[in-house]
Amino acid sequence: MISKPERGLEMTPEASQPLTKFKLPLRLKDKRRRTVYLVMAILVFTTVLTIPTIIPKGVNLAVATSGLLDNLRIMMLQPAPSNTTMGSLIVALFQSIALAFLTTLVGAVIAFFIALMAARNLAPTWLIDIVQTVMALIRAIPTILWVLIYSVALGLGANAAVIGLTFHSVAYLVKVYADSIDEISGDTLSALRAMGVGFWPLVSQVIFPTIASSLLSWTFIRFEINFANAVRWVLRPERVESATSCLWQVAFTLIFTRSA
Repeated sequence: MISKPERGLEMTPEASQPLTKFKLPLRLKDKRRRTVYLVMAILVFTTVLTIPTIIPKGVNLAVATSGLLDNLRIMMLQPAPSNTTMGSLIVALFQSIALAFLTTLVGAVIAFFIALMAARNLAPTWLIDIVQTVMALIRAIPTILWVLIYSVALGLGANAAVIGLTFHSVAYLVKVYADSIDEISGDTLSALRAMGVGFWPLVSQVIFPTIASSLLSWTFIRFEINFANAVRWVLRPERVESATSCLWQVAFTLIFTRSA
């Protein structure tokens, strides 16, 4: 018995689907969205109107742009340490790193305990409102202004820099630490309290291990902020060095010395 040959599979070309057009949903029915769109439109309109008034009369934009690029080239490619030595530049850089590390470490320890009073699943409402209001007022003032405020009382030096940076670091970290604690389920904490777990065992054995990675991430972010502020205020009152510019000077001096 001879079997019939199987029919080959026929591949039918699929019908090409029409390209979907990109549409931006405006959702003008929402009152809040209409308010946001109106404010954005006013800001754009005001910006367009004020741009011509920003540029002074008689300024040649081509010449100004050329001068800006020339200044950037001198800053980045032609360092001039002048009377300072290579050792003093490196010392200033490490002073900035030490200042940022110290203020971040001290601020993180203090902020963690204050954050326990600002977390909504741990503290009463009246205490939360007081702590968050005070921390918001401190954060509203820039870090460098806190350093200047303390320099009036303590003098222009390391003490004012450490206290000013730490003060603002505490206010910043209290906010983010409290938000991290709020992410823990309140039902879980209530169940543990009902089982007889005390407050400090709850903090040390449940809350801290749960949010440790989040606390570490926020602490490193604050370290970057403190370093950016520390390079403007490097410990010696007679010379406020910028550790970032010091790093550029050290790097380019070494490169040009070797190439020469």
